[in-house]
Amino acid sequence: MENANVLQFEKPSFFERLKGMLGVDFYRLFHTPLFYIFIAIAAFIPALVLMGGAQGENAMYTNAWQIIAADSPLYVISNMGQYANMNMVFIFGGIMVSIFIGHDYQSGYVKQLFTTHAKKQDYMISKTLLGAFSMLCMCVTYMIGGMISGAAAGLPFQINAGALLCAILGKMIMSLGWASLYTFINIIFRRKFGISIALCFVLGTGIPVIGAAALVGNSPALNIFLYGSSVYACLSANFISVLVCLACSVVWAAIYNILGTIVLYRRDVY
Repeated sequence: MENANVLQFEKPSFFERLKGMLGVDFYRLFHTPLFYIFIAIAAFIPALVLMGGAQGENAMYTNAWQIIAADSPLYVISNMGQYANMNMVFIFGGIMVSIFIGHDYQSGYVKQLFTTHAKKQDYMISKTLLGAFSMLCMCVTYMIGGMISGAAAGLPFQINAGALLCAILGKMIMSLGWASLYTFINIIFRRKFGISIALCFVLGTGIPVIGAAALVGNSPALNIFLYGSSVYACLSANFISVLVCLACSVVWAAIYNILGTIVLYRRDVY
């Protein structure tokens, strides 16, 4: 009597699962018109800001690169021109994440996903990476738009090239941290789309850290805790600044992905 052959299927590894989920998410991203609309908006933001900030005796901008980053680390701003730089990309990045996750729940995609084979931590990581990529794309188009707008406004471009590079790298690296925070927020308020959008907008504007700093005073520790060290990505940044941004971004991503996964496992996801 012959023994029947039993087929044993190996479970996909973490990287295989993540690759599959990222493939689906990025396919959806590249076929979503809103993604390209936000990229275009990011390119036009510098021109809109410079229209009122680079003219007259009280001009907020005296150098073209100030539209990319502030001159020095900021805790409590003295005028909105100090914040009106590439930081604004994080606001639109948060809205982008909210729309994607909100659509996952409204369309029933999450129910189908979690009742088959997907793991919840894979979902968190995939959405975080998707949000970070979206913000990176917006950073690139914002920078291009900023250079064109600065040239059109007749602003000088003299700058320490190393500090500028560190500032840009710092802001781009923080895209990962911000995307993880936004993903976590949207997991909590997945059934309340309006609240998640509002929270992402408020956090993106830096209002919490500005308010806290106004109450307790300027503190690097406070800024790192509430704002992920984005403040150090300025035109006086150096390699250490980039490392601080990298460390904070990775820690933020780890913490918020763990917390988001716990929420998904302990609460009804549908």
